[in-house]
Amino acid sequence: MDSNLTVYSGKKYSDGNQFPVIRRKFTLSLPFTVIALIFMVSCGMQGKNSPDNGGNPEKLQIWLTTGDGAIRFIRQPDGLSGEITDTLPGIIIDTTLKYQEIDGFGFTLTGGSAMLLAAMDGPHRSALLKELFSTEGIGVSYLRISIGASDLDEKVFSYSDLPEGESDPLMERFSLDPDRKYLIPVLKEILQIFPELKIMGSPWSPPVWMKTNGKSVGGSLKPEYYDAYARYFVRYIQGMAEEGIPIDAITVQNEPLHPGNNPSLLMPAKEQTAFIRDHLGPAFVREGINTKIVIYDHNADRIDYPLEVLSDEKARQFIDGTAFHLYGGSISALSRVHEEYPDKHLYFTEQWIGAPSDFGGDFRWHMREVIIGSMRNWCRVALEWNLAADPEQKPHTEGGCTRCLGAVTLDGNQVRRNTAWYIIAHAAKFVRPGSVRTGSSEIRGLPNVAFLTPEGRVVLIVLNDRSEKMEFSIKIHERVFNTALEGGSAATYVWYYRKAGLCLRKIQLKSNNKDS
Repeated sequence: MDSNLTVYSGKKYSDGNQFPVIRRKFTLSLPFTVIALIFMVSCGMQGKNSPDNGGNPEKLQIWLTTGDGAIRFIRQPDGLSGEITDTLPGIIIDTTLKYQEIDGFGFTLTGGSAMLLAAMDGPHRSALLKELFSTEGIGVSYLRISIGASDLDEKVFSYSDLPEGESDPLMERFSLDPDRKYLIPVLKEILQIFPELKIMGSPWSPPVWMKTNGKSVGGSLKPEYYDAYARYFVRYIQGMAEEGIPIDAITVQNEPLHPGNNPSLLMPAKEQTAFIRDHLGPAFVREGINTKIVIYDHNADRIDYPLEVLSDEKARQFIDGTAFHLYGGSISALSRVHEEYPDKHLYFTEQWIGAPSDFGGDFRWHMREVIIGSMRNWCRVALEWNLAADPEQKPHTEGGCTRCLGAVTLDGNQVRRNTAWYIIAHAAKFVRPGSVRTGSSEIRGLPNVAFLTPEGRVVLIVLNDRSEKMEFSIKIHERVFNTALEGGSAATYVWYYRKAGLCLRKIQLKSNNKDS
């Protein structure tokens, strides 16, 4: 499935329907349907990886994933051929618009994921982790981990498991020992590869002695243990720091309106507000903890929950932002939270893929909603769910998820890369931490999002959300790209040039509530 892509340079266009005057033309023959297009500019100096080609935009990298899965994030050879018409709809990139800064893309490193990684022999594990967390691989830059067990651990535990009838409100018996076997060693190995990794911790349940039902499933946090639970968070963050593992952010509760998982906790908005306002926030201030407090961590169909928590002025002063999943609701609802509280950040922290995966369908949906959708709706982070599972989607707790397909399937040292790996790869490798979302116009059937990176790249990710081929152009400053794209595939384009007349090394953020 060949399509023609033609590059022009000339006068800047004056509106969205007209093409600029043609001065130079470069035509590329490319097979793809979702594009991530990257321009390297040097701001007067040659980039680390940019060739000295006299300013000519002829050095191109092409990374391709096809909708049928036959090609998965593989660099393609360059090609030159084809012609152009001037009647196509165009995606216009406007680098004068700046939106949210990006923290990163990645997965949840569940306890079960860490257990499977730890079971690999050293050389195989090291090679896989480098492929995941190095930019020579796919460049994962953000991880979520569970505080205590998630439902994708082999068993339920907390850091304060006591005999029935006992309590420890001062956290004198608090211990990270359950995570010292697998999770902590794996995290240390990852941080050796990518020290700038950001980590978010999320609890599935407090210790059972703090809960109204005394069980790992459901129940609520007893008010008399609010102070103890705040101290639990403090001890966790301090303990991980002592291990050399900084926790950048925590969410107060994973899926607080879903008390049926194992483990889980019901925490209505009113209770989360009181816990943050009167206990967790003051404890962080008292202990000098800078870890961000993020609320909600549940679906987009209940934005009334974060809006209620944020409406409390005293609680709001401690809150960095809101985390979302998308098992219910519309991704566009996230922008309503941003519009109400534009100084508070948004995070997309979880979306599962069920086994067995329909590669083409899952790839398209997650590219549209998780990658493009979350970014266009102000998220700083986009995470797929579990990093790893075995061939039977284990380990998991009794009552935990039995169909959660990992980004990788691990069977001893054998590795199978699954759909989520490629979804994250198309963003994580190129949209590095510190990048900023910039303006790009929307076209029906072609959802897209653009970024400026600290290295001086412009990154555009486009999805053909239809089954049939679509023809369109990409316009940026004095250059126009025309192409015809088939349905269901993704490609990343890296274009190096020196004399772009565009300096992106010092990005000035500005508040802009209107999306482009």
